[in-house]
Amino acid sequence: MFKRNKNKKIDVEDTTNEEEIDNNIREIIVERRSGFNFSEVIIIIMIIAIMFGFLLGNIVNFVVFNDTSSSDKNLDELVSTYDNIINNYYKDVDKEELIDAGIQGMINYLDDPYATYFSGDASNDFNEELSGKYEGIGIEVMLKDNTFNVSSVFDNSPASKTGIKVGDVVTKVNGTDISGKSLTEVVSMIGSKDKTEITVNRDGKELNFDISKDTIETPVVDSEMYENNNKRIGYIKIDIFNSNSYKQFNSALKKLEKNNIEGLVIDVRDNPGGYLSNVKNILSLFLDKKHVLYQLQTKDKKEKVYGTRKSVDRNYPVSVIINDESASASEILASAFKESYGSHIVGVNSYGKGTVQSASDLSSGDTIKYTVQKWLTPKGNWINDKGVVPTDRVENVLKEGEVLTYDNDIMLKTAISVVSE
Repeated sequence: MFKRNKNKKIDVEDTTNEEEIDNNIREIIVERRSGFNFSEVIIIIMIIAIMFGFLLGNIVNFVVFNDTSSSDKNLDELVSTYDNIINNYYKDVDKEELIDAGIQGMINYLDDPYATYFSGDASNDFNEELSGKYEGIGIEVMLKDNTFNVSSVFDNSPASKTGIKVGDVVTKVNGTDISGKSLTEVVSMIGSKDKTEITVNRDGKELNFDISKDTIETPVVDSEMYENNNKRIGYIKIDIFNSNSYKQFNSALKKLEKNNIEGLVIDVRDNPGGYLSNVKNILSLFLDKKHVLYQLQTKDKKEKVYGTRKSVDRNYPVSVIINDESASASEILASAFKESYGSHIVGVNSYGKGTVQSASDLSSGDTIKYTVQKWLTPKGNWINDKGVVPTDRVENVLKEGEVLTYDNDIMLKTAISVVSE
C-alpha cells in the first residue's frame, strides 16, 4: 500500500471522454517541466525538416489550432531546402535523424516547457504507460543488496498463475546467471522473449518457472480500510490517471462502500497526472451536473466543465492527500474536491501545473505534444506555478533510510482524522 509510485513522469490528460480518445490527436495535460535546450538544435535544421516526409501526412490534424493560409508556400521552401541539403551537403546526411532533429527543433522553438517530441521507444513507452496495458509476465523486480527481489506480482498475471511470489529472489533468466547485472539489463532479459524461464531462490530452495507473456493491465489503484473514532474510513491510492484508473477506482470504491464506510481518503501523492477523462469520471461519482469540476480557457473563451450525472447520492466526507509531486490531473481532482465538494486537502502545496497540451501520433509512430489551453479550478483560479493550497498543511519528515508506514505517515493519519470527526 505504501509503495512509491513507479510510473514515469508522463502526466497526460485528454479533454475527451475516455471511450472517445482519438488515436491521432489527444488533448492532454502532460509531463512535469522537462523542456529542451534551445541551443541544442541548429536553427537551419530546426527549420527545414519539420514538415517534411511522414509529418506531412499528419499536418491536417492540426488545422483546428493553426492558421494555414500561407502554409503551402512555406512547405515548398522547407521541402526545397531539405532536398538541397540531402543532395548537396558535403557529408552524408541521415534522413531520419535530420527529420527527427527538425521536429525536435520545432518543439524547442515553441519555448513551451511541456512540449515534447517522443520518438522510437520513448513514444512507445509514453503511449504504453497511458494505455495501462503492456506485454509481459506481470511482476515488478527491485534491486536490493545486490539481489533481484520480486517486489510485486500482479493479480491474474502469467507470473501469479505459475506461482511466483513476492519475496522470491531471481537468480537466473533463461538459464543465465544475473549476478552483477544492472536492473535494466535484467528487466530487458525478462521481457526479451515470448516465453521466459525464471529461476528463483525461495527459502533456500531453487525453483524454476516457465512463463509466457500476456497482455497485462497495470494496477494503479490500491485500497485499504481503517477505523478511527469508531468510524470506518476507506482509503484509495491512485498512482496515475491512465486508461485503467477510473475502472479500478470505481471497483475499489464499491468494495469499500459494501463495508459501509463513513468517510473516504483519496491519496494522489506523487501522482504525475493522467487522462482528464478519468479524473472527470471519478469526480462525477461525487459531483453531479450542478457542480463545476474545472474550467478550460483558450485565447478566445472560457468553458465550465460540470459533472456528468443527474444526481449523486454520496455525501460522506472526503479528504485528499497531496504533495509537491502531485501534478495536473491530481491537482484538478484536489481542487474540485476542495472547491465544489468542500473537502479537506491534506499535505503541502501541489506541483502547480495549470496548462493543457495536445498530443498527436505521427504516422511514423512518434508522438508530439504542445500546450493549447489553461485549466482553472471550479472557482476560476489558475494554480500554475503555485499549486493547490492544502486546508490542512502537514508534511512527513522521514529519517534517512526510513520507510513510509502507517505509524509514521502523518499526512495519512491527518486525512483519516478530518473525515472521522
